Amino acid sequence: MGAVITASEPSWIAPYSGLSPKQFGKLITMLRRQGPPLVRRGRPWSLPLEDRVLLVAAYWRTNLTLRQLAPLFGISKSAAGRIVSQLGPLLALRLRSRFRRDTVLIVDGTLVPTRDHSVAEQSKNYRYSTNHQVVIDADSRLVVSVGRPVPGNRNDCKAWELSGAKSSVGNTIVIADGGYRGTGLIIPHRREPGQSELPAWKEAHNTSHRKVRARVEHTFARMKTWKILRDCRLKGDGVYHAMLGIAQLHNLALTR
Repeated sequence: MGAVITASEPSWIAPYSGLSPKQFGKLITMLRRQGPPLVRRGRPWSLPLEDRVLLVAAYWRTNLTLRQLAPLFGISKSAAGRIVSQLGPLLALRLRSRFRRDTVLIVDGTLVPTRDHSVAEQSKNYRYSTNHQVVIDADSRLVVSVGRPVPGNRNDCKAWELSGAKSSVGNTIVIADGGYRGTGLIIPHRREPGQSELPAWKEAHNTSHRKVRARVEHTFARMKTWKILRDCRLKGDGVYHAMLGIAQLHNLALTR
């Protein structure tokens, strides 16, 4: 089979990875520095590293089935599956564990419809989904942490702690929406029982809070241009690896 899509032709990179050729080159350099995990025993890969990375990014970006995607790279469906399984975890975002004292973070949860019902539950969108807690830097808008997926019927208060997102940020200041009440995060002011409206200064705070917190919603919108986050067919940890990998691609896409 002859390949149709290849990273050696720069015009294929942007539409199938969401990155510019320069950003894609940075990703390849980062992977090469990791060394040994890229090497496997037995017969060598039929595709060079650049094409294998582009295949994984294209799988996440288009959400085509492996049966549809493999011929575009000139390989078999089983070979494409092995590439996704091997490279997906290696593309994962390295989560930050230390933050500057003046860092402000924003957290929110997003639902990813997931075919594997062993890790998902029916949620408010009436589909089997997983809840992913995503934390971004309020200044740079880069993703700094992604919690492990929890069933989609868990509310954000529970998911914040169960997913490990809470422990990953330590004592850093974190902004959240009203769904995180009782977690100690900075959330909007609410009317007390019997109170018809908020004082003007609280309304002003809430307006400012909404404008800043909207940045995490914009992050979700950008991340979900990788269409696998709209209907994930991967099993087990596959959805988590995809989320971390897409966070990595999203961060690279924001760099110049």
